[in-house]
Order: sequence, then structure tokens, then C-alpha cells
Amino acid sequence: MPLVTPLSAAHDLETKELAEFFNETLGFCPNSVLTMQRRPAISKAFINLNKAVMANEGRVTSALKRMIAWVSSNATGCRYCQAHAIRAAERYGAAQEQLDNIWEYKTHAAFSEAERAALDFSLAASMVPNAVDAKIKETLYTYWNEGEIVEMLGVISLFGYLNRWNDSMGTSLEEDAIESGNQFLGKNGFEVGKHNGSKY
Repeated sequence: MPLVTPLSAAHDLETKELAEFFNETLGFCPNSVLTMQRRPAISKAFINLNKAVMANEGRVTSALKRMIAWVSSNATGCRYCQAHAIRAAERYGAAQEQLDNIWEYKTHAAFSEAERAALDFSLAASMVPNAVDAKIKETLYTYWNEGEIVEMLGVISLFGYLNRWNDSMGTSLEEDAIESGNQFLGKNGFEVGKHNGSKY
């Protein structure tokens, strides 16, 4: 069982209204948000931050943002967030070839050099200790401007919070997220692990 039990979606009506955002991104309200609403100020602030970070401002597409989130979550080992990120990437139009080969983004032809720069940045920024260095910066600036880099780091930082939240909570993965995780990540050993809802 998770560390803290999620509450009903009807527990806090303001959270419920804000959480309609996730019906577009995932097709359901995440159990993580249902747990956060035990302190509604946290759930509401989180949803508003999520909406701001994931807003499509231009060239950093909604699909790329979700792939950045997946790389970050993969680096930290959070299966819950890996499944959510790959599901959202699909829902926001990531190419099938990218979804099928996200593990090989560094070398696979489905990824552009600009996308590789963004995903390498996500990997380096998600490491402990942090691995963002002059080479990462130089490559980023070859393809992306400062506003776009801020958008990317917003995603990475948001998922830093989510990775810690969901792995510490042992948040139960929803059935649709499990399906997406198995479909796109299963060949590389995706497992629900502690997020199966029956053990911690």
C-alpha cells in the first residue's frame, strides 16, 4: 500500500476543478494529486505550477516536454513518473518511433540533434551530483534560446519534485498508466514495482 492513502477526487472541490487539466494530459486525475489534497494548498499550488511549466510556449513542444520528463524520471528510477511521462508524450503527439525508442534517444534516427541536446540536458540535470557542465551548455545554446532552456529546466525541476514524491509515497499506478508503461517501456524492463498498490 502507498505510504499515504489517496483521497476521493471530491474531497477538495477547488483541487477537483483544477485537476481537470489532467484529463487532457493523462485521461485521469493522478493518485499523486489525490494524495497531495490532504493539504489542499499543496495540491492546488502543484497543479498551477504543472500547468505553467507544461504550457506550450513555442518550439519546446508538449511532446518534447513529456520526453524530457521521462528522461528525468528514468534517471531517478521513478516508475510511476516514467509511466505517466510516456503516456502523456503519446497523448501529445510524440512520434511512434520516438515512443518505441526513447531508451535509445542518443543514437536513434527518430530524434533530432536539438531533441538530443534537450534530453541530454534532462539527464545531466537529474543526476546526483548534478552533471550540467560547459559542454551541455554549449550544445543547448546551439539549438535553443534562454527562454526555451528555462522551459526545459522547469520540466526537469517539476519532475524532480514528482520523482521524490511518488517514489517516497509508493503512489499506486493507475491502470491506464500501467498499460502505457508496458506498451512503450516493457521491452526495456519496465516494472510497476512498489507502485502496484499492494505492497510498499
